[in-house]
Formats: sequence, structure tokens, C-alpha cells
Amino acid sequence: MAWTFPGWANPTNDLLDALGVPQIVDIMRKEGISYGEMLAEDMVPGGGTAGWDETVKRIYDEDRMLATVQDVFATEFGDADTEPLLAFFSSETGQQIVSLELSARNAMRDEEIEDAARAAFRDLEGTNSQPLAVIEEFVETNDLVEANLVGALNANYMFYLGLVDGGALRMSESDILTEVWSSEEETRQDTREWVFSFLLMAYRPLEDGVVEDYTELSRTEPGRALNRALFAGFNKMYDDISYALGMAVAREMQVQEL
Repeated sequence: MAWTFPGWANPTNDLLDALGVPQIVDIMRKEGISYGEMLAEDMVPGGGTAGWDETVKRIYDEDRMLATVQDVFATEFGDADTEPLLAFFSSETGQQIVSLELSARNAMRDEEIEDAARAAFRDLEGTNSQPLAVIEEFVETNDLVEANLVGALNANYMFYLGLVDGGALRMSESDILTEVWSSEEETRQDTREWVFSFLLMAYRPLEDGVVEDYTELSRTEPGRALNRALFAGFNKMYDDISYALGMAVAREMQVQEL
């Protein structure tokens, strides 16, 4: 169970609030509920049941998800300076960035919108598009593709570990690693396409120069600390969720066998 101090006792919570992290977690919870339905169709004998739906909702507990991100973020961010980050993200431009990111993330829950965003990126890829070049610089500065890839592979590992610990599979750690890493290149390509599709859609309304300013902030020590701490927090959240989902699927399999 993850615990967190009250907001007044944790100065990094103000930064997370400015970044819209509570709203991001809410969207991630909705994504997770939908994923749980897909998981039931693919792996739960007999498909989803009312009991399964309740289990998924318990796993994607919004308060626990947010508390995990807050705790890990505070630890990883350490004594880095929050002031330049708060100044940027609390400004009108910063809040516009946050709002656009939230809107795009929520919109891409719709499969048709996500497909359209991916198609728009593929049309630009390999061209001399200036908006694409600006996004590429932002992505490279923050190492967004590789960082998201590592998070996805770790979450997959934890899901398999949950299946094994729950008694649904017999696999050694080496077996799990082999299985997870076999999908590395496919996952990297999918991750890259999603990251670029999302950012191109989210940042399109921004005035010229805003993404470049954001990129420069990301190069500073506070900016690097922010990026590192955010990935640590969300990765821990998804690791916990993935393990719990693996255990839950294993229980459902065993119930069906009885």
C-alpha cells in the first residue's frame, strides 16, 4: 500500500498539481478499466464477469494510483529546485500546455481518433516538416521513446510475474525476460508512433516557439529532475497495477478450473 503526506507537507505536490497529474491519473484509470475489459476477453475464461469488473476497479484505485506517483516523485525529485518549473507550468502558457496534453490524452482513448493521429504522424514522417522537427527535438531531449519503452517492458514483466506467482504459469525469471524482450522492437516502434502522434496532436495549437521554450526548460537540471521523477512515479504505478492484474487473471483461471 502506498502512503503519502498531506499536500501541505509535500512541496512537490504543488508541482504535480500544476502539471495536471491528478487529472492524468483519472484518465489513466479510465484507460485501465477499458484495458481490463479487453484483458478479460483475451485471457479470462468465460470473459468478463461482474466480479472481474469489480476486481479491475479495485486495482485501478485512483487514490492509490495518485499516492504512488506522489510518493515516488517526491523521492526521485529530491532537493531539485521546483521554482522555475512552477513558474513555467503555472503560467498561462504552461497551463495551456497541460490542458492540451490532457485533452489529447483523453481524446486518444477513442480508437478512431488514435488511428487518425497515428496516420497524421506517418504522413509527416520522413518529410522536412518544421512542426515534426520541433517535436523530434523535444522527444530526444526528454528521451521519451526509450523511457516509455522501458516502462512498457517492465510493466509486461510484472504482469507475467503476477501470472507466475498466482499459479497460472510456470516460467523462470529467465523465461519471462526472454518473452518480454522478444517484443522489444515491436513495442519500440509502437511506442515511438504513439508518442509522436500524441505530441503532434496535443501541441498543434501552441504558438511558435512555445515547444522550443519547453525543450530548453527540459535541458536544465530542474527539468531533467522533473522528467526522471515523473517516469519513476508512473512506472512504479504501472508496475504495481500490472502485477496485480497478472495475479487477478491467475485467480480467475484457477476458479474456472475448479
